[in-house]
Amino acid sequence: MVPSDEELLSLYAQPTSRELAFTRLVRRDQKKIYWFIRRMVIDHDDANDLVQDVFIKVWNGLSSFRKESSITHWIYRIAMNVTLTFLERKKKKYDTVSLDEVSADLLGKLHSGKNLGADRIEMKLQEAMIALPPKQRLVFQLRYYDEMPYEEMSAVLETSEGALKASYHHAVKKVEEYLKQGA
Repeated sequence: MVPSDEELLSLYAQPTSRELAFTRLVRRDQKKIYWFIRRMVIDHDDANDLVQDVFIKVWNGLSSFRKESSITHWIYRIAMNVTLTFLERKKKKYDTVSLDEVSADLLGKLHSGKNLGADRIEMKLQEAMIALPPKQRLVFQLRYYDEMPYEEMSAVLETSEGALKASYHHAVKKVEEYLKQGA
């Protein structure tokens, strides 16, 4: 049975069951967060490291969780920030690395043989996503893969539903164009 936010927070509030609550939370949300991050960074090892960073931040911040959204949405927000920071650091690593070079690096990892277990069509979709600006990639991923409603995305990304719909529309058009070019 999947524990609810209320059950987890109640367990977490008791010092004797804090670790049990956190373990259940990780079991409940880790796979979703892993794939969310993995589709952004492509590399399995990078994704694992970032997932650990996310859950360390969750552990450190759960006692001050304000219940303004679900715990999962809060974790997605942390994952988004950790992932975007990682991609920015990667871009700045060499001072003059362009977004195109970061995308080329991600494409290299995608084609390295340690990919997402993807077939040819999924590989093309991943390539198309890599070509998107990072924030459009986030919106596309949350909507397409995670099937997150715009209302929930708005809470996670702290952006209006209208802006998210426009961003998703632009991302879909870019993905479609990319897929048409490769056909």
